[in-house]
Amino acid sequence: MTWTVAPEPADSPAALALWRAYYTEVSDRWYLLHEGRRTDPDELEREIAAASGAGLTPPRGLLLVARYGGEPAGSAGFRLSPDGTAAELTRVFLYEGMRGRGGAALLVRAAEEAARARGARRMILDTRSDLVEARALYARLGYAETEPHNDDPYAEHWFAKQLG
Repeated sequence: MTWTVAPEPADSPAALALWRAYYTEVSDRWYLLHEGRRTDPDELEREIAAASGAGLTPPRGLLLVARYGGEPAGSAGFRLSPDGTAAELTRVFLYEGMRGRGGAALLVRAAEEAARARGARRMILDTRSDLVEARALYARLGYAETEPHNDDPYAEHWFAKQLG
């Protein structure tokens, strides 16, 4: 089996399914950690619908979908800053059964290359303390923790990497 990574419209069936799986996992992890329960189904539906991915469309953004053996397996996207010098990495996700096969690093590197091709000189991102796998991935790929670059109420760690 081989990996492929390609741009995908944020509203495609594959992208929407990946967004739903991503949001459900990170939301449930937060609620289980802080409140001992999964996300309320109504809240889950509202939040999934509210984040359309419209910012992940060219020319100011991009959503990439990784396929393993031709089947959708993960995603990563970015949005360019207003001045175009930085890109914010977002929606880095692999279905649980696809983890540990190199897909996450492949997605992040593809997002870095695409952002660099659009003029970004730096990639930034935020994540939470409980997403230890994500933090380990970013550190392994050369990201360094930085001061906050946004005021997202769920962000607890901010990272940056020069794109060259």
